[in-house]
Amino acid sequence: MTADELIDLEIKLLMEGIFQVYGYDFREYSEASLRRRLTQWLSGSGYATLSLAQSDLLRDRTLLDSLLRGITVNVSEMFRDPSFFKAIREQVVPFLKTYPFIRIWHAGCATGEEAYSMAILLQEEGLKGRFRIYATDINVEVINKAQQGIYPLQEMQHFTRNYQQSGGTGSFSDYYTARYNHAILSPSLRENIVFAAHNLAVDTDFGEMNLILCRNVMIYFKQPLKERVLGLFDTSLMPGGFLCLGTKESLNHRTISDRYEAIAPRMQIYRKRYAKK
Repeated sequence: MTADELIDLEIKLLMEGIFQVYGYDFREYSEASLRRRLTQWLSGSGYATLSLAQSDLLRDRTLLDSLLRGITVNVSEMFRDPSFFKAIREQVVPFLKTYPFIRIWHAGCATGEEAYSMAILLQEEGLKGRFRIYATDINVEVINKAQQGIYPLQEMQHFTRNYQQSGGTGSFSDYYTARYNHAILSPSLRENIVFAAHNLAVDTDFGEMNLILCRNVMIYFKQPLKERVLGLFDTSLMPGGFLCLGTKESLNHRTISDRYEAIAPRMQIYRKRYAKK
């Protein structure tokens, strides 16, 4: 067995062990992505090999959490990809306004910046009190951080530019309070967001959603897991609802593709068709 084959076997055994002990299922994640991230984690872990780390990982939850931080991608920012949020404001919100109450699922929300961005956008569009955002992520640690709504003050200048480019109609500084070196988002934004842990690989769907966002998450999945997750979204989304993927993802050649039409193809925003009578 070559060195690369041995590493692949170690990863396979470790992922199976993590699934059996903790319920986190990374078995259908891209091998290349897993190998890269696990190698990075291993270099700073103090262990020579994954085999040597496995016993401790399966018994020490704190150590496992450090590995999860290495595996999962938690990069986000307020109004990330401003053109995407502008498309939501201009092409999706007019349809959402026709409903008395809107339910939104933000899957893979990381540390929450984009969920808060959506809350700001909807409030500015006159939908305050008429929506609830369910923001989920596999990583409990980042969910806890998201719930706090506290971010480095140095990032606010960049976030402000994003907000302005996305079509923001107010002053971004109105949505946070500066304290020491941090920006604390307005509590009114958190009132409309429910943060929760959710594992796309094994957990069930959320029902009756008007809008689902899962951006740049599935690029790390193998094809069978991508199909499972898209099926989960399809089951959760109401006819006429919207599905938003990352710019490197699409519904092309997917099982559910014939049930959707592209509303903003460059932004990977789709609308679920109504069933034919």
